[in-house]
Amino acid sequence: MKQLAQVLAILPVLVAVGARPSVAADSPTLDKIKSSGAITIGHREASIPFSYLGPDQKPVGFSLDLCAAIVDRIKEELKLPNLKVNYTPVNSSNRIPLIQSGTVDIECGGTANDKKRQEQVSFSVATFVSQPRWLVKATSGVKTAGELKGKTVVVTQGSNAVGFAQSVNAKEQLGLNIVQAKDHAESFLMLNTGRAVAFMEDDILLAGLKAAAPNPDALLFLPESYAKIFYGLMFTKGDAGLKALVDDVLSKQMASGQFEKTYAKWFTKPIPPKGENLAFPLTDELMARIAHPSDAVD
Repeated sequence: MKQLAQVLAILPVLVAVGARPSVAADSPTLDKIKSSGAITIGHREASIPFSYLGPDQKPVGFSLDLCAAIVDRIKEELKLPNLKVNYTPVNSSNRIPLIQSGTVDIECGGTANDKKRQEQVSFSVATFVSQPRWLVKATSGVKTAGELKGKTVVVTQGSNAVGFAQSVNAKEQLGLNIVQAKDHAESFLMLNTGRAVAFMEDDILLAGLKAAAPNPDALLFLPESYAKIFYGLMFTKGDAGLKALVDDVLSKQMASGQFEKTYAKWFTKPIPPKGENLAFPLTDELMARIAHPSDAVD
């Protein structure tokens, strides 16, 4: 009986040691969410199919679905079943400052992870792999990047495409007039109105804009493609607890097959607002990241 009493006495200690610690203890962001009872999601307004405004002007998309699963996990972790979810629109220029200031807790858009941005913010494991390309009007007569020589092209301010366009321009001595629009919608408008001959952006974002256009066949991709780009969900730098939670949710979805189902919903089936199908199946590069989740950019 004495031995049993001793075992019973130390049992609570053993249980406590084996219990999973709350990630909120290691996360300033989750601590803030817990105290305020609300989380703020940053979303894009025209980054089809990752994050954009649906028919009712509410944010929808692939990244929003991934973030919904993360919000569910946060509700469970913090024991906040009535957690309020606020949505804040962001663009290429202000998304990082809004994360840094704490105005946005997690950005659920189509943001590329790179070493320069890692100095300012943190990223989840990769959720997509893309490549920058040029989009032109079929009537432009331009068939290759070399034929853009001396012409005006557009990129979106704050996008990785700015650096890629400048690099291509210098390397191939194209003499481009590179202009920067405030967001993807304005860049696309400049292309369609003839104020720019080509629009450089990640292939999937261009595919989304093209598919949603009144006449998709009026737009063509040039054959050239450039470096691989890894997308991720973005949040405050150095928040180990939040990163552990986000990566765990995504990695488990990848292992269970749920991630691929969500991908198919947005990339290979009709999506709102017009029921267009991007017909963009999983690439070998993304399949490799699904098999081995990572936030590496090399």
